[in-house]
Amino acid sequence: MTSRRQFIKISSAGLGSLLVGGGLRAASQILVPDPDQLSIDLIRTPTYCEVCFWKCAGWVYKNKDGKIWKIIGNEEDQHSNGRFCPRGTGGIGMYYDEDRLKTPLIRTEERGKQSFREASWEEAFEYIAGKMETIAKVHGPECIALLTHGSGGKYFGQLLKAFGSNNIAAPSYSQCRGPREVAFFSTFGEGVMSPERTDIRDTKCLVLIGSHLGENMHNGQVQEMSDAIDKGTSIITVDPRFSVAAGKSKYWLPIKPATDMALLLAWIHVLIYEEKYDKDYVEKYTFGFEQLKEHVRDMTPEWAYGITTLEPGLIRKSAIEMANAAPAVIIHPGRHVTWYGDDTQRERAIAILNALLGSWGRRGGFYNPESIAVPDWPHPEYPKPNRTWKDAFPGQYDLVSSSLASGICDATIPTISKACNFKGWIVNGTNLIHTFPDQQKTIEAIQNLELMVVVDTMPMDITGWADVVLPECTYLERYDSIRNSPHRKPAIALRMPATEPMYNTKPAWWMAKELANKLGLEKYFSWNNIEEMLDWQLKQVGSSLEEMQRIGVKTFDRSWDDLYMAEDEEAEFLTNTGKIELYSTELAEAGFDPIPVYTAHEEPPQGYYRLIYGRAPMHTFSRTSNNPNLTDLMDENKVWVNPRIAKLWGLEQDQQVYLENQDGIQSKFPVKVRITERIRWDSVYIVHGFGNDNKKLTRAHGKGASDADLITRVHIDPIMGGTGMRGNFVTFQFEPSETTTGS
Repeated sequence: MTSRRQFIKISSAGLGSLLVGGGLRAASQILVPDPDQLSIDLIRTPTYCEVCFWKCAGWVYKNKDGKIWKIIGNEEDQHSNGRFCPRGTGGIGMYYDEDRLKTPLIRTEERGKQSFREASWEEAFEYIAGKMETIAKVHGPECIALLTHGSGGKYFGQLLKAFGSNNIAAPSYSQCRGPREVAFFSTFGEGVMSPERTDIRDTKCLVLIGSHLGENMHNGQVQEMSDAIDKGTSIITVDPRFSVAAGKSKYWLPIKPATDMALLLAWIHVLIYEEKYDKDYVEKYTFGFEQLKEHVRDMTPEWAYGITTLEPGLIRKSAIEMANAAPAVIIHPGRHVTWYGDDTQRERAIAILNALLGSWGRRGGFYNPESIAVPDWPHPEYPKPNRTWKDAFPGQYDLVSSSLASGICDATIPTISKACNFKGWIVNGTNLIHTFPDQQKTIEAIQNLELMVVVDTMPMDITGWADVVLPECTYLERYDSIRNSPHRKPAIALRMPATEPMYNTKPAWWMAKELANKLGLEKYFSWNNIEEMLDWQLKQVGSSLEEMQRIGVKTFDRSWDDLYMAEDEEAEFLTNTGKIELYSTELAEAGFDPIPVYTAHEEPPQGYYRLIYGRAPMHTFSRTSNNPNLTDLMDENKVWVNPRIAKLWGLEQDQQVYLENQDGIQSKFPVKVRITERIRWDSVYIVHGFGNDNKKLTRAHGKGASDADLITRVHIDPIMGGTGMRGNFVTFQFEPSETTTGS
């Protein structure tokens, strides 16, 4: 078994290589310290990272000249364990990136033309407030929505709720993790949460289904996985691509794409009919076992072989490997799980497998997380909205507890049947052109808006469609809300500015507060400054701003000794039956299959290949593709092509091609070919986040291809509205089409 040092060499892609690697640009050379700086007392301030959602807590160090020098992990932090990933250590590049947004901008020509004039903050706020008041007067305040991914969304969310709208959505729900939350709630009465409650450090068998640990760099999970490998943990990876995780696995199952449900049902069959499930756990805690047993009677490994192309013996061996490790086994629910439109049911099958193996609530399976409740600063009650986004979808998505960003996008396009078409968007920290599938629909929705405000640190594709662009300072230059994510122990973390904001940029809390003043909503932001608010909040939970400025992270004892279920515990689950529901009464009542059913998905047309996309350890979506440090590690993506297909097309290594999908949509820019046995012949693979079309991103513009350009076929999950995006197929073209707009 491979050791953790061979698993992923974080240090080789961390601060050291960022600083001394060849070909660094001037912006990143600022970070190289003089030798005499190594012995001086450096100034440090606490932060938590904003490069990805994991939000690891760390320390920002400044040199004797007051320049930000490096970022390292806070050893008290359960998210980072004192170690940052390549993205985190390279986050300094966000601060020094000369392409940053520098001052407020107001559009001067039609949307999408990238034509703006500079404006003062006062003028920008006057413009936004005037438009918001007009929309509220004519259509109602509920017709303004917030689409957000990032810490600043908390403050804009408060502003919107004070204004009279609770249409606040994160694309990460409908485009990423929503199906697993609905599925696990329908099974266990609880969700997976974020960070995921997976007890990887103590597991004996970890099953990854399209989950690319080691490439998506979920820091804590990657560290725990590398430690688990050292302790002899078995890894089972299901993926049509030989990923980093597959290379460290005891079993790699190179499944035919879109057939995962058949494999999961066959695994369930093996566990039940070969009596490898946890009989005591199932009898004590579950509901619907007999119905499940009958349902999978004929779903044998031999049946699944004809669908998945996986040998029956491999299916059996991998199922028994899990059973032998139970209950210290995790069939990982994944993060980005919106694939084929039946994603809630696929995640239900994953939840059922974990239940049969007795892993929920058990050491090495899924632990019970705890968090600290940080109170809001006192404010008046928010007005009650007259409408919500759900009014646009009567009778749909009743099991969804969060707003759907894609639903808001759809409800922005005028139709006779919808009572409220959205008229205004505030877009915070999310590049919707690369985030939403079906870009033409997104653009159509934007063109029907009366106001779109974009808040970001960088001139992303979405900023070109804005009416007003508000430049946010980077996370290294601002205070933010207290991080209180759930974990094994409850903890809080502080982000404070390491330096004054560069250029004419501001933090989101300041923007929201100033806009509130313009809208007559100052009573909802009655604190004088954020330091006053944070100090009050921290004192309510037994700390203070002064203490957190010194320590950065504070960990508390658990309220109860219930990290895991006690042996023979009389547990009641928050489901209709009070049991773990193998047969979901909630889904049955809503008119859906109570037990997952396999349904065949479409096959690629002749000469086309399924488009699979994923992540790289040094990048977070398109957010970091222009980062001067991280582009030195990877500045473009390549399309992975199986040698068999490369020979058929006469493709050569690093040859540039255009990708064209089943609807005749071509990538804006060419992408280099990587010929490799690590991808099945019926698929191709590219890393998400490249192919940026904004020329103001001087490092990222035109580098590689954007998978988002090619995702025009979307399969909507009927249970929770998630946007299944892996039903798209591409072929190769050697010249740009007449409609290709990139240059």
